[in-house]
Amino acid sequence: MTQEQTNQAIEVDGARQFNDVIQGKEPVLVDFYADWCGPCRMMEPAVAEVAAEGEVAVAKVDIDENPKVAAAYGVQSVPTVIVFVDGEPVQRAVGAKSADELRKLAAAAT
Repeated sequence: MTQEQTNQAIEVDGARQFNDVIQGKEPVLVDFYADWCGPCRMMEPAVAEVAAEGEVAVAKVDIDENPKVAAAYGVQSVPTVIVFVDGEPVQRAVGAKSADELRKLAAAAT
C-alpha cells in the first residue's frame, strides 16, 4: 500500500523498503526521528498533516531501528528532514519544522 492510498506517512522498516520508497520522480519527504526525541514528538502533528494532504509522499525513519539508513545520509541529529527525488537527496533541514515549513521544503525540491 502506498502513501497516496492511505494519506498517512509510510513507516520505513529497513534499507530495502527505504530504497523502494525514495525511488520516484515525485518528491518524497523523509522524517528521520527517534521516539525519545522531544522535538521529534512535537513535529509529529505537522508530519501527519502534510501526509494527510496527499500532495507529497511522506516517510518516517526511526533512526534507532534503522541506524544504517540514517548513517548513509549523514543524519547526526534528529529531527532531520530530507527530501528525495529520483532516489537522491535534494533538500535537507535539521530541527523541528511546522507543516508550512515542511510544505515549502518539499516544494523547493520540484
